[in-house]
Amino acid sequence: MSKKNKKHQDEEAKAAQQEVQADEAMNNEKTGETPATDEKVEEVTPEQRIAQLEEQLEHEKKEYLFLMSDFENFRRRTIKEKAELIKNGTEGAMRDLLPVVDDLERALDAISKGGDLDSLKEGVDLIYNKFVKYLESQHVIAIDSTGKDFDTDLHEAVTMFPAPDPSMKGKVIDTTIKGYKINDKVLRHAKVVVGS
Repeated sequence: MSKKNKKHQDEEAKAAQQEVQADEAMNNEKTGETPATDEKVEEVTPEQRIAQLEEQLEHEKKEYLFLMSDFENFRRRTIKEKAELIKNGTEGAMRDLLPVVDDLERALDAISKGGDLDSLKEGVDLIYNKFVKYLESQHVIAIDSTGKDFDTDLHEAVTMFPAPDPSMKGKVIDTTIKGYKINDKVLRHAKVVVGS
């Protein structure tokens, strides 16, 4: 017998065996029987099943308690870090303001000694510019109001005044108190006079 014929016969025998197994499986499904296997299925008594479930429950309980304690530690640590941030959050901002306070103290000292008026004015201008630069570094900028359209999101109308010309109706004629924004959020609304 040639190798080809032997191989062909083996394949046919294998296919026939698979058909028989498939037919048996279909018959078992119809009748509800389970196929017999060589391995013995170990039956579990109700007491053994209860013991298994109790063991599994104990394991799950331990896992749950571990996760709860881990979460509680995380929550406490987060609250502590948040409190530290709130407590010390302004530390850097206040430290950067101290040079401005020093300059103001020097200006007040110069005023009390009766210094030259022009040099005092120049000193106050320098302090003002230094302070404005500090505010800008903290993303605090003044709201440009005068001559702009009245916007309730940015402005607070103090009074209405007859507009000097019709193009100024509904616009800001004068700013009595500057408004400021921080990171595009209004920190203080500008108090303005609106043309009517």
